[in-house]
Amino acid sequence: MRVVAVEEHLATEAFLRVAHGLDVVPGDETEMALMRTVENAPPLRARLVDLDARLRQMDALGQDMAVLSLNPPGVQPYPAADAVPLAREFNDALAAIVRRHPDRFGGLATVAPQDPAAAAAEIERAMGSLGLNGIMINSHTGGRYLDEPEFAPLLEAAEANRAPVYLHPRAPSIPAPYRDHGMLGAIWGYQAEAGLHAMRLILSGTLDRHPGLTVVLGHLGEGIPYWLRRIDNRHAFATRTAGAATPMPRLSLTPSEYFRRNFVVTTSGIDDPDVLGLALRAIGDDNIMFAIDWPYEDPAAAVAFLRDVPVTDDQRTAIGHRTAERVFGIA
Repeated sequence: MRVVAVEEHLATEAFLRVAHGLDVVPGDETEMALMRTVENAPPLRARLVDLDARLRQMDALGQDMAVLSLNPPGVQPYPAADAVPLAREFNDALAAIVRRHPDRFGGLATVAPQDPAAAAAEIERAMGSLGLNGIMINSHTGGRYLDEPEFAPLLEAAEANRAPVYLHPRAPSIPAPYRDHGMLGAIWGYQAEAGLHAMRLILSGTLDRHPGLTVVLGHLGEGIPYWLRRIDNRHAFATRTAGAATPMPRLSLTPSEYFRRNFVVTTSGIDDPDVLGLALRAIGDDNIMFAIDWPYEDPAAAVAFLRDVPVTDDQRTAIGHRTAERVFGIA
């Protein structure tokens, strides 16, 4: 079986050297102190930058391809004047990696939503001359979300250029309640943040304005598939009951219909057959892709899960490679 993993992070020494010397925008200091500590730890830094070692590991595991993306939260914590050129430089490096190994690596471009016009131009370049496969947005940018009007040029460019948007988690935009007990990161804050962002896109009417947009969520949908029935139920109640919710736009579809139409999820970090079974029933066999979440998860365990999980052969094929080939335009 062909195996394509689609949430596989990397960095370059050149990127880390520049990025770690930049000032961080107010509010992102704690998250970036944590991420810089992680990126400076020798074992993890080697996992991020050593692509030859990664290829050897992929060969040993029978993993055919990885769709690479910049280690989160990308360039979003930096002032726009620094973030825009840094994104371009990284995307040039990523495209060169993909050109050297076209049968082993795809790539998701990084952009700077701080400057929506520049981000839109970079999406067009990434999907055009650079030949990349989509973009990654690490949730909020300075506490702002993609449903807000200033980001319309970015979403228009993604839709027009058929660039899937991988909506990756980062520390929540309101961090105070999450700072205690280790909840700021992947234990809880990441999925709460990414799920919030996805729900804003659904409930704001953004997907009525951009019906051709494809959004990818990791971690089997950041909890949303579990809640779809209740979300629809409560949204319908709030629509017909005055005072049941704060003001909200009238939508053309139910929330779950947007989720099934516009979203694709990945298995990253959730090697759980029960949760995968729920996702298959909730959103369909052709809306789930395999991912490892390198370097933060065990690739051997993830590949073993894909090979052994009790699903049909057709479901395994869809998860293992077919959906990723369709969504990301991988030959």
